[in-house]
Amino acid sequence: MTTVSKKIDSGRGSPRHVDVLIIGAGLSGIGAAWRLQRRRDRTYAVLEGRDHLGGTWDLFRYPGVRSDSDMFTLSYAFQPWRGKKSLADGDSIRRYIEDTAREHGIDRHIHYGTKAVVASWSRKQSRWVVETREGQDSRVWTCSFLYICAGYYDYERGYQPEFAGVERFGGRFVHPQFWPEDLDTTGKRVVVIGSGATAATLVPALATTAAHVTMLQRSPTYLAALPDVDRTADVLRRHLPARIAHALIREKNVLSSQLTYWLSRRFPEQTKRWLRKSALRCLPDPAYLDRHFTPRYQPWDQRLCVVPDGDFFRAVATGRASVATDRITRFVESGIVLDSGEILEADVIVSATGLSLIPLGGIGLSMDEQMINVADTTAYRGLMLSGVPNLAFCVGYTNASWTLRADMSSRYVVRLLDHMRRHGYTTAMPAFPPGRARRPLLGLTSNYVQRSAHLFPQQGERDPWTVSQNYLLDRLTFVFTDLRKGMIFDG
Repeated sequence: MTTVSKKIDSGRGSPRHVDVLIIGAGLSGIGAAWRLQRRRDRTYAVLEGRDHLGGTWDLFRYPGVRSDSDMFTLSYAFQPWRGKKSLADGDSIRRYIEDTAREHGIDRHIHYGTKAVVASWSRKQSRWVVETREGQDSRVWTCSFLYICAGYYDYERGYQPEFAGVERFGGRFVHPQFWPEDLDTTGKRVVVIGSGATAATLVPALATTAAHVTMLQRSPTYLAALPDVDRTADVLRRHLPARIAHALIREKNVLSSQLTYWLSRRFPEQTKRWLRKSALRCLPDPAYLDRHFTPRYQPWDQRLCVVPDGDFFRAVATGRASVATDRITRFVESGIVLDSGEILEADVIVSATGLSLIPLGGIGLSMDEQMINVADTTAYRGLMLSGVPNLAFCVGYTNASWTLRADMSSRYVVRLLDHMRRHGYTTAMPAFPPGRARRPLLGLTSNYVQRSAHLFPQQGERDPWTVSQNYLLDRLTFVFTDLRKGMIFDG
């Protein structure tokens, strides 16, 4: 194990202390702050490494960026979504987060441009010492409880495979995570490499003005054509108060998504037929669909990509876009040479090849000056780490809206803190039973998940060490579960 330096130069005077320190001002962090401040008996601060709040929805600015979860479940239970679209664009989501933070006074607790680098637990003081970077300066914060709401995307770098001859390409080569503000694809030939949610979003958005857009994929992905507007929601919002309508729509969509997921896993062949049938309504070419949209895996082995109103299929049907299923041999000045020998000519190539994942926002953890390898820990209820006191992290569901599980985690953290205060405890640490079997925390087979799985904590085989992907079950267990199970408390 590596030793952490005892001396931390704060650069800005004495450390600042709060009861709870939240890392990240995205959807999760703002939701966590709202849950915490309802108690009004704890101090808190939110540290945000970027210059704006919004997290993912501030980072990604590529054309057409939007949610692939409905906004009535991606939004907060306490803040009704009033937008017209159920599958909203990135700007609308970012404004929603900003409005929520401002309306509830959370924005006054956010410290921008403050990146948490290392968090060190002191047994003697029963607190975390968090070193941050603010430009060229450093500062130290301390807290009794650390809540990391930084998600698991690496904001500094996206995944970029090595392509032979890429330096020979004569046009623009970009990654959607860092979309250039000066890039204009109007009248250009565009190739989008990849077939995930980002590619499925980019293709129809670029096809509105580009000369032609080709999605180049190694293998197909399941795409689900769903309505862009929730008609039932519109009816309820016209006739009921906003909060009541929001709650009813949220419950409807939760039940619908959970039932759809269960049916997809239980009856995969019927699900495949349904997906094909819905796609044929937008792209009435069975041979084309069978060639380019028939994955080798089962539905929900990887996250299902949603295309609102079938916009992707419609772009292909009109001829503004097309799909090529092949492998890349090399780049040349005019475009890409495929294994088949075909050359895809392009003015712009977008490498939508996936994201890089990183646990806990890349923050280094240590305990009494000894570094903690997160991969050696086991996730407790999917939100704490075995052997690590007074720390929680927040990740969402892979089969439902991120916010559903994020809010569940925040409620649990508040409940745990209340329990500690009532009993006079200063620390709470999960203790994983020795010798028990473990398995990966993130259960998807997607390449971007598998590439980074070795960096993340694992999960166990039984409660409270398993991570459920069932919101309805979690809603019961998180509220009524025994907080003492698997936990060591100390006063």
